Amino acid sequence: MASHNSLPFCAMLPLLLSIFSSMAAIASGNFYRDFDITWGDGRGKILNNGDLLTLSLDKASGSGFQSKNEYMFGKIDMQLKLVPGNSAGTVTAYYLSSKGSTWDEIDFEFLGNLSGDPYILHTNVFSQGKGNREQQFYLWFDPTADFHTYSILWNPQRIMFSVDGTPIREFKNLESNGVPFPKNQPMRIYSSLWNADDWATRGGLVKTDWTQAPFTASYRNFNADACIWSNGASSCNSNSPSTSNGWLSQQLDTTSQERLQWVQKNYMIYNYCTDNKRFPQGLPPECSIS
Repeated sequence: MASHNSLPFCAMLPLLLSIFSSMAAIASGNFYRDFDITWGDGRGKILNNGDLLTLSLDKASGSGFQSKNEYMFGKIDMQLKLVPGNSAGTVTAYYLSSKGSTWDEIDFEFLGNLSGDPYILHTNVFSQGKGNREQQFYLWFDPTADFHTYSILWNPQRIMFSVDGTPIREFKNLESNGVPFPKNQPMRIYSSLWNADDWATRGGLVKTDWTQAPFTASYRNFNADACIWSNGASSCNSNSPSTSNGWLSQQLDTTSQERLQWVQKNYMIYNYCTDNKRFPQGLPPECSIS
C-alpha cells in the first residue's frame, strides 16, 4: 500500500516533464549549429558531433570563436575546462560584446598562473565603450581538473555572473543615478585563448613557457535561454510562443544573496569599488549604492 506521503503519478507528471525539459535545454547546444570558429588557422576545433569545442594556443597564434546569433538579454551558460598545468601568461576569455566605438561588453576572463597557483577569474562590465569595473576572484575548486558552468544573466534590471549556479557578482541597472547600463545593443558570445604575458600573470612578471605549448581550453554544454536579435527585432517581442522567460525579471533571492556575500568575502581579491588610489576624484557612483 502506498504511504500517505507519496504522490500519484499523474500529480508527478508535470514535475517530471519539467525536469526532462530542463535536461533537454541543457543538452540542446551544438557548436556546429551555434558557433563559428573565427580565427586560429585550425587551432580551434569542433569535436564529438558538435558537443565539444577546443581552443588551442601556441607561440604562433591563439584561437577564438563567436556565436552565430546576436542576443538582446538572456541567460547564457557554458561549461569550460581551463588550460591545465603551467598556464602562466595565457588568458581564456569568454564574454558577450557588441560592436562599434561605444560597445557594451560583459566579461569573464581567466588569467593563467604557474602550476599549483590558482587561476584568477577577472570580470568586467563595459557600457557605451567604458569599462574600468573590474572585480577579480579566486575559485573554490581547480578549474582545470573538470568542466564547470560559467553563466551570465543579463536582463533589463541587472547583470549577474555565476559559477556552478553560485552568484559571484551583480551589476545593477542604476541609470537613474547616471550609471550607463548595457541594454540597447545586441551582443554576440565570444571566446578566445591568447597570449597576454605582458600583463596576465603577476602584472607581466611571469612569461609564457612555450615548452608547455600547445595550451588547450575545452567547452561543452552551451545553453542560451535568451532573446535572439535578428533584423532589428527581438524574438522575445514576437507573438510566437516561447520558452519561459522568467530570467527576464530574475533577481537574487535571500539564499543567493547569502551565497554572493560568501564568495565576495572569501574569494574576491580585487574590487574597483574599494580602489581609492585608482579613483582619486572619488569612486564611481554605483559603488556607493547598494
